[in-house]
Amino acid sequence: MAVLTLLSRAYCHLCDDMRDALLPLAKRHGVTVVEIDVDAVPALETRFGERVPVLLLGDAATGCELCHYRLDADMVVAALARTRSIG
Repeated sequence: MAVLTLLSRAYCHLCDDMRDALLPLAKRHGVTVVEIDVDAVPALETRFGERVPVLLLGDAATGCELCHYRLDADMVVAALARTRSIG
C-alpha cells in the first residue's frame, strides 16, 4: 500500500490547506497519509527549512517529493497510478 508523507508545521496555513485538500484524495485512492511536523525532527527542518508543506510519496527519509506549498492533485494521482502499476 502506498504511503503519502505530509511534512508540515503547526502554525502554517498552507499546511492546513494542503492537508484539507489531500485527505479526501487519499481516502478516494485508499492511501495512508502520515503527517510529520518538520520542527520536531531537526534533520527534516534542516533539509526543508521554510519550504513546507511538502508532500512525499513514501517515507520522510527516502520518499519522492510530489509537490510543495500547494497540492498538485494531478501529480499525486499520476504517482499513485505508477506505484500501483509497478507493484
